[in-house]
Amino acid sequence: MTEFTVWAPEASRVRLSLPGTADHEMRTGQGGWWRVQVPGAGPDYCFLLDDDDQALPDPRSGWQPAGAHGPSRIYDHAAFGWTDQAWTGRQLPGSVLYELHVGTFTPEGTFDAAVGRLDHLVELGVDLIELLPVNAFNGEHNWGYDGVCWFAPHEPYGGPDGLKRLVDAAHAKGLGVILDVVYNHFGPSGAYAPMFAPYLAERNTPWGSAVNLDGPHSDGVRRFVADSVLMWLRDYHVDGLRLDAVHAMPDTRATHLLEELAVEVESLSVHLGRPLTLIAESDLNDPRLISSREAGGYGLHAQWNDDAHHALHALLTGERQGYYGDFGTMECLAEVLTGGFFHTGTWSSFRSRQHGRPVDPRTPGHRFVAYLQNHDQIGNRATGDRLAASLSPALLRVGATLLLTAPFTPMLFMGEEWAAATPWQYFTSHPEPELASAVVNGRRSEFAAHGWPPGDVPDPQDRQTFVRSRLDWAELDKPEHRAMYEFYRRLIALRKSRPELSDPHLFAIDVRHGDRFLVMRRGGCLVAANLADKPQRVTLPGVARRVLLATGEGVTVQRDRIELPAETAAIVAL
Repeated sequence: MTEFTVWAPEASRVRLSLPGTADHEMRTGQGGWWRVQVPGAGPDYCFLLDDDDQALPDPRSGWQPAGAHGPSRIYDHAAFGWTDQAWTGRQLPGSVLYELHVGTFTPEGTFDAAVGRLDHLVELGVDLIELLPVNAFNGEHNWGYDGVCWFAPHEPYGGPDGLKRLVDAAHAKGLGVILDVVYNHFGPSGAYAPMFAPYLAERNTPWGSAVNLDGPHSDGVRRFVADSVLMWLRDYHVDGLRLDAVHAMPDTRATHLLEELAVEVESLSVHLGRPLTLIAESDLNDPRLISSREAGGYGLHAQWNDDAHHALHALLTGERQGYYGDFGTMECLAEVLTGGFFHTGTWSSFRSRQHGRPVDPRTPGHRFVAYLQNHDQIGNRATGDRLAASLSPALLRVGATLLLTAPFTPMLFMGEEWAAATPWQYFTSHPEPELASAVVNGRRSEFAAHGWPPGDVPDPQDRQTFVRSRLDWAELDKPEHRAMYEFYRRLIALRKSRPELSDPHLFAIDVRHGDRFLVMRRGGCLVAANLADKPQRVTLPGVARRVLLATGEGVTVQRDRIELPAETAAIVAL
């Protein structure tokens, strides 16, 4: 006997559709849930609402083998043979993250193919891999932020079992897995959940209607989100979630959904006996997200820190357009390194208003995820160009040194560790002609406003845009790329061997800076960086004993002074 349930609080009639049989009338019960038990039911099923004969997939479907528009299939989580019983988890503090997109991480673009590259990440020194969204979306390939099935892994990647095999294999090699999830909107095609219940609010995000977190029937919507969160952590054994754009999740209730999620995840973590992590992406610069609930915060474990990215990117590249306008000075970087954010209630020229809130100096820096590059900061450039396309290898190493010795949780974007020459562009595969055309025209008009000729902006719907974005693993056999990879590997190893270099305490950091140089004291280590195109002699706040790692040749130390060639950084023991 199989029981089928679906939440449809405003429906007058719900039927279960099974192949080859007459429709089964479902019975309504408490809270708008409809149920029916069917003996010997086959694996595929759909629902019919009211008197409409359109077959709709289950909003809580765990498996969509025929895609977002196809029927749902029963999936038994207990049938998978896990081998990670000895896994005790991986905490975020002290870890190095590695963001990857399953579809472009390997030529095959599958979970199983990614398993074959895990040894590379282990050798690099990564602790946690962060997967871009993998829940089902319409079409074969896109970034994953157009997901519509919040309980089902994308079938072309390998479906539910494929994701479990990747997580299981990662755990066997000591790697934790963070999953990027999107709960602020539904994708534009294949989103059938709003036909069942008021999942959407009368408010918009930049990507469509916002999710109904505080209106009528929002209890069921919030439960829908929370159950998805718990499912990934419990049934797929993932170690944490990155919550996309939480600033686009308006919630006027006394207890915000994010705080509710933090409470439920904490309870699950205690039950499972392993750390579980919630990381927010937010455009608010609001430290309440990561403040403890006892201190009046939401109790999330970390948030992405775009200020850290902007400070480093603008300083290294000299770019000042758009949101980089307030960044790019040594003073700015020093403020971020010691204060977490740059905008802390200060004027933002990009927003033409004040922005942000100060961070309590007792807040540990590991609650901020920092990066030189990520999917947004590369892919949302007109041509998807990486830093390697515009910076010298020397400056790339300087940037990596500053990132991996900062008090934050560092994250790399796939291929960054060998200065990949492949771009990572914005790609979609919408099968609907009107939607495809709207995406292409929208992308080109967006960048035309910034002076880019339409012909220079890659067509997101062109399959070659997707193909160009795949990593070229053969680059690792080229001397210049192998040298960059070996540098990253040594730098991460040094970070892990010296506790000062991962110390998260913002109040313990001393930063001195001058004309294109910076010296950061990290306990018994100094990090000195010269970003100028000429050599510089820098006075150190202490007596140097030896150079632990330098980004290039010619670095010399003499007691309290260091000679840094152009575009060079060094880590020095005191």
